[in-house]
Amino acid sequence: MLTLSAMPPVNIPALQEHERVQSDFLVLERADKKTANGDPFAILTLGNSSGRIDTSPIWSDKLAWADGAMRGKVVQAIGDIAMYGRNGSAKRQLALSAPLRVIPDNLVDVQSFLESVGDCTQLWDWMDKQRDAMQSRTLKSVVDLFFADDQFRVRFERTPGSPSSHHAKVGGLLLHTFEVASIARATARTTRANQDLVLAGALLHDIGKVEAYEVSATGFSITTSGLLLGHVVLGALMLERALAKLDAPICSDGQILELQHMILSHHGSLEFGSPVQPMTVEAEIVHWSDEASAKASDMSDSIEDATNFLSGRDTSDGKPWRVRRHVYRRGHNWD
Repeated sequence: MLTLSAMPPVNIPALQEHERVQSDFLVLERADKKTANGDPFAILTLGNSSGRIDTSPIWSDKLAWADGAMRGKVVQAIGDIAMYGRNGSAKRQLALSAPLRVIPDNLVDVQSFLESVGDCTQLWDWMDKQRDAMQSRTLKSVVDLFFADDQFRVRFERTPGSPSSHHAKVGGLLLHTFEVASIARATARTTRANQDLVLAGALLHDIGKVEAYEVSATGFSITTSGLLLGHVVLGALMLERALAKLDAPICSDGQILELQHMILSHHGSLEFGSPVQPMTVEAEIVHWSDEASAKASDMSDSIEDATNFLSGRDTSDGKPWRVRRHVYRRGHNWD
């Protein structure tokens, strides 16, 4: 495939009001609407590997500027950063100053415009080291059904941690699993729980997301399986299917039940997507490790999002939707 020799992508979260922008973006969404008078206009959601931003409304007199700018297309946009709304609810928009240029599909790698965690080598190295150090041959054999399989690893590395909230990036699931496993192992060691069992539960808890989420040219979405069953149930089914394919069993029925329980209970309660609550120390540890990773990611992303601090204060202008409370961006360091 040919590649486009374009300028480096702009850092969307760092864009400031009145800043001039000329860069390539992926069209993630296109909303075609009408004014009260019936005049058509459009708003595009543009993105790259750093984030996303909406355009200001493209009114009817300039609607031709967005011809061909449909979901999944890469466009070169020129404009300035403008603010819409008041402090506390103000949002940045890209006000176009020239027609969008749609770039031919054969000149771009569309998925390189999706948000990504970057190189995953060190994450895999750490996880493989932990697998190799497991004392329980049974648990290692179960975990290896997935994490020693090259095809699964490719899918796992591409999958986001969620479609739109925590770790919503290419490689996000791998990063999230690394964080959960790290937290869970340290907790198990401190509380004298079964470290190998906790590690196995942490590595397996979200395998269902490989079947629940998909990556396309327009971003991350939920599959039909994900909508009908959810990643929690899919993970338990994937484990059952993998074990059923073996010529000889590698663990007992009771051991299978306990591993499935850790997957099914990792969201903690029915209202948050788990059909059962944790009933073992190890399942409880995996649940709270999952919570710690997800909530810390939500908090970090909310603090790093410059649009939450447009007034220039240390506390956020409003309550970011992912944490539903004000967040604090410290103005000092601890060096």
